[in-house]
Amino acid sequence: MSIDIGPRLLRYFLAVAEELHFGRAAMRLYVSQPSLSQQIRKLEETLGTPLFVRSSRRVQLTAAGRTLLQEAPKALTALEQAVQLTRLSGSGIATTIRLGYTPIANFGTITVLLDALQEAHPDFTIDAREIFSAEIPERLRVGDLDIGLALSPQHLDGVAGELLRREAVSALLSTRHRLAAAPKIPLADLHDETLLLFPRPLAPAYYDRIVAACHEAGFTPEICAFEDPPVNAMLARLSGGREVGLAPASFAEHAANAGTALTVRDVIDPQIPAELSILWSTNDPSTAVTGVLDTARRCAERHHWLRGPIG
Repeated sequence: MSIDIGPRLLRYFLAVAEELHFGRAAMRLYVSQPSLSQQIRKLEETLGTPLFVRSSRRVQLTAAGRTLLQEAPKALTALEQAVQLTRLSGSGIATTIRLGYTPIANFGTITVLLDALQEAHPDFTIDAREIFSAEIPERLRVGDLDIGLALSPQHLDGVAGELLRREAVSALLSTRHRLAAAPKIPLADLHDETLLLFPRPLAPAYYDRIVAACHEAGFTPEICAFEDPPVNAMLARLSGGREVGLAPASFAEHAANAGTALTVRDVIDPQIPAELSILWSTNDPSTAVTGVLDTARRCAERHHWLRGPIG
């Protein structure tokens, strides 16, 4: 059963509990003594227990009253903090931004963006969470997230988005692979290879784009969809030298530079675009979210994220 007790009742109680005198407490609160007595009775009725022992000589706290005297200041402080944070959040001065990002954004995007946000909005707290692209729009729609970074996200009513980073899909393969010596790899040269991708439900549009490009190059790809955690699973399997991973260039380059005996090669004829979008809910646009979007746009411009080889 919920109990409706507002901050005013708690303040009335605290005044009486601290003064142990209804007359002095009423003067302190600038209310009449009968009104104060009525409010305290209302509070006791709501709680279902007496808070004071009243006599003609003095007022004493009951055991329940002593408990409330300990807890009421904490409740009022928490409420005041919540009100202050809400005001600051609404003004865009200080807030917590819940940011969900696809694991692919870990490499070359999320760190750069978080650094830019820290510099531009030092009062923001960024709660960044790895979430697969397919889940992000719905999480934004229901209010679990404030900002999302998703790979080729699908449209959802109530969620807006714009392209943040465009790059080519690259081939990631072992240095021992037969194609490792080629400076660039035509997509058709992968027709006899097993391609490592993450499962389609995690980013359907991105997955379908790769399959469509393979069909354009004249073959139906043999795909191995590695399971969770996909990034680590992909790197471990590629080191065996018999498969080829297709991934956004920033991720592929990071993996190849990590000392994992892997190399990265451009895929051509055709190039396959990998498009990372920034998303937000249209249901509750806030000053803070607007600030994050503006910073992300400046970040994209500064680092030329939208000037890649894919037109």
